[in-house]
Amino acid sequence: MFIEQAFKKETNLNLRLLNFIKYLGGSFLVFLAAMVGQIPLSIAVLFSGKMPQNNADLYSLFDSNVFLFFALLSFVFVIIGLYLVVEKFHKQKFLSIITSREKIDWSRVLVSFGLWLIISVILFFSSYFYDSTDIVLQINLIPFLILFAITLLLMPFQTTAEELIFRGYLMQGFYNLSLNKWFPLLMTSLIFGTMHIMNPEVEKLGYLILVYYIGSGLFLGIITLMDEGTELALGFHAANNILASLLITTDFTVFQTHSIFKDISEPSINFEVFFPVFILFPLLIYFFSKKYKWNKWNEKLIGTKNRSTL
Repeated sequence: MFIEQAFKKETNLNLRLLNFIKYLGGSFLVFLAAMVGQIPLSIAVLFSGKMPQNNADLYSLFDSNVFLFFALLSFVFVIIGLYLVVEKFHKQKFLSIITSREKIDWSRVLVSFGLWLIISVILFFSSYFYDSTDIVLQINLIPFLILFAITLLLMPFQTTAEELIFRGYLMQGFYNLSLNKWFPLLMTSLIFGTMHIMNPEVEKLGYLILVYYIGSGLFLGIITLMDEGTELALGFHAANNILASLLITTDFTVFQTHSIFKDISEPSINFEVFFPVFILFPLLIYFFSKKYKWNKWNEKLIGTKNRSTL
């Protein structure tokens, strides 16, 4: 089973805690890799001759395409760091934090990617044609084409890094600590959600927006555990962020881009924030469960390892 692929057979709590410390150490090494990946951005800031005082200053220092390039470039280093941590530090195959299958099932990635892409585009244009008051067409061909290239080339590194860290590496680490499935699922969802707490949209909309981020983490964790691999989560996350980059931007999200549309409305919490978490995500789970014939829900989502069998 996917979550058990890095399982260590320690029954003693102290030994399990020591093993989990190794995961904390590995996470720190991945963090250092991310810091290395931010060196090109730091050099660019240095050469700009200006010293940003906050994130808003940093975002406005460069053209949005330039900033997006530097921001996403750091995730290439994160992937490399994570690979080295898994292969060299933990002495296990990198594939083990991706899937329980003998190789990556790219058809699953494509199904999830395509499904969420289609749903998102339909929902956006339905809303746009119903009321386009606060949505303006802003496409500028050359900057958009540059954005398109940057997004397709580098955005998958960002989404893949996040999925493999949270739904792969950390979920397996928490399982080794807790010997059950529900604790890794909840912990990785909470950490994934609160990781977004510094995003500018949280400042504008308030902490209630974290319901969306934590709910997204829970959804991605559920489909990973039930499907015994991260492929569905990888496809979904990539489609979500690529669309967020290319289709519509706002002045208060973490990335402002040369997208096709711009939302100029005043930021507010409304039903659209909770609709994916409470309606769309459960429907997607149902669809995937039927398509991939999921079973043993309690065992895969809650199940506790019987210590007598260790």
